[in-house]
Amino acid sequence: MLNSLTRYITLAAGETRELVLINESNIDWHVVQEAGSVLRVHILYLSQDEVDAQWQSSLTVEQNGEGCRSEIYGMGLLRDSQQAHLRTRVIHNIGGGYSSQIVKFVLNDQAKGSFRGELKIQPNAQQTEAYQTNRNILLSRQADMLTEPQLEIYADDVKASHGATTGQLDDSALFYMQQRCISRDMAAKLLLQAFFEEVVSTLSDENVREDITQKIQDIL
Repeated sequence: MLNSLTRYITLAAGETRELVLINESNIDWHVVQEAGSVLRVHILYLSQDEVDAQWQSSLTVEQNGEGCRSEIYGMGLLRDSQQAHLRTRVIHNIGGGYSSQIVKFVLNDQAKGSFRGELKIQPNAQQTEAYQTNRNILLSRQADMLTEPQLEIYADDVKASHGATTGQLDDSALFYMQQRCISRDMAAKLLLQAFFEEVVSTLSDENVREDITQKIQDIL
């Protein structure tokens, strides 16, 4: 990442930490986890007044002890000519760990987004569970999303998977809600709020969770 600032964090054995990063850019986070530590990271890109705003973030997580847990949640809600680019790297060096990456984008107008998610399981990281999911909704023909999953698995006794989809709002769901006297615009807003709930609901601080929910409603 060009002109970026690198920040290093080490989680001691058994430590739990949550990071909530909202519209941060040009920061390369590098987190090292020791045995039994728990990391939860939220990286959120939320549209603002600047129509051509751009954000880019990078997060690397290394599990260096047994029984680590890493949860990464990403979310982008962009419009106009805004752009957001997220790169994650999760490296399992020792076995018995768990990691999940859930990233969701909703892009409107000429907005652009990208997610490059890397997952690496080293030979010594047996009995690891690692999952990656990317779901995206495009609200206009001009919006564009690029997804690049990359899995490197060098251990045999693991559970690992990845999935990525990009599409539009579900017409059948919109039709169903309209049949119940809900306008199309309101139905779309409700569906998009529900789409992001998987990410927002994992925020542990109730005040932050309510604030993000309100921001989403205001943007939609």
